[in-house]
Amino acid sequence: MMKKLSIAIIISFLYFLANFSAAHSAVLDISKFGGSPNADITQAFTSAWNEACASTSAAKIVIPSGTYKMGVLEVKGPCKAPVEVQVDGTIQAPGNNADLKGAEQWIRFDGIDSLTVSGKGVFDGQGAAAWKDASIAWKDKSHGRRAISLYFAYCNNSMVTGITSKDSKYFHFMVLGCNNITFDAVTITAPDESPNTDGIHLGRSNGVTIINTNIGTGDDCVSLGDGSKNVTVQNVNCGPGHGISVGSLGKYPNEENVAGFIVKNCTLTETENGVRIKTWPDTPGKITVTDMHFEDIIMNNVMNPVIIDQEYCPWNQCSKKNPSKIKLSKVTFKNIKGTSGTAEGVIIICSSGVPCDGVELNNVDLTFNGAPAVAKCSHVNPLVTGKAPVCGATASASASTSPSASPDSASASPSASPAQESTLEKSPSKREKSPKKQKSASKEEEEKEDDD
Repeated sequence: MMKKLSIAIIISFLYFLANFSAAHSAVLDISKFGGSPNADITQAFTSAWNEACASTSAAKIVIPSGTYKMGVLEVKGPCKAPVEVQVDGTIQAPGNNADLKGAEQWIRFDGIDSLTVSGKGVFDGQGAAAWKDASIAWKDKSHGRRAISLYFAYCNNSMVTGITSKDSKYFHFMVLGCNNITFDAVTITAPDESPNTDGIHLGRSNGVTIINTNIGTGDDCVSLGDGSKNVTVQNVNCGPGHGISVGSLGKYPNEENVAGFIVKNCTLTETENGVRIKTWPDTPGKITVTDMHFEDIIMNNVMNPVIIDQEYCPWNQCSKKNPSKIKLSKVTFKNIKGTSGTAEGVIIICSSGVPCDGVELNNVDLTFNGAPAVAKCSHVNPLVTGKAPVCGATASASASTSPSASPDSASASPSASPAQESTLEKSPSKREKSPKKQKSASKEEEEKEDDD
């Protein structure tokens, strides 16, 4: 009884502290720094950030309702106390990609602990013009890299909640080298024909949670690059887009292992893929991918609902002479039901060099045109339980490539590039401080071709 009473007292005290802290947070309205609707608030926000970050008590920057313009913004920590950015208005990026002057991201939060980005507002990337030039830029890098909308680099114990990201020029959110970051009740939207507009892309981050979120874009709703660990995606609606993906992996040396991914209670609607793991063949990458779990998922007319492709090679950019060196193990697909847009609802193509271990199909109930979807597999002997398709003939690599894909809809993976060898040489929590070794990610990314 005393133990229960003590716990209750502790919880009450913590609740009091949280409310006391919130009540005494410094509130910094953007108008205090010269920011006003229909004007550029880049400098106003920078000034507000400098004051908030220097505060020894929690501070909140507020951007009220209204429409604001913002150019390239980069704010850095460490800060002396938690900082919240509450956005209730609409913030617009420059419509012309050239006005971002080659920046790799529109808004970047860097090296910050206890950051919250909240509100009912909208970050409008105004990406339509950039999408039209995407195919030119894909072939000719001199046309410039499109900017990621919101980039979180080396941020820990942080949260993004309530906001909307709309029409990004490139990825909506990039999370690199972060620990313990949560996306809750976020909306991400772009037309299905918008290239490379991944919803949330993760790289070398640990403890990322994405919950209660709606994502509809022209590319992956959620994608994991190398070094991603302990990631949860739950109660997420995905579509349109390319599904929820691990990878692509293995194209570059010195990539890091991927472990601990749970996708649960999600619905995918008319996406080009469902839940997917993809690795390149005949490349230097040699890592492990383990503990991947996809559970309680509804598929609504999804082209490739369940797919592992270790011969991933879009647009014949590689050779398949040698198999993928990426080892996959402990992968489960459980309680997945709905409709497939293809007869082969389950495709599992594992590496002939390092076949998959511990793959399980448990109650995978998919139909195509009213008939049960089939499974095709290679270099794997999955455990099949409950109602699930039994592996038939050997799957072909071409079966896993969406017929509608094109270079314009290809998705790059910033976290899977050699750039991370310089930015994250040891671990996500240890940044290389030498300016000579802090190479820009996109400089290296420009040297590689985009993937789907």
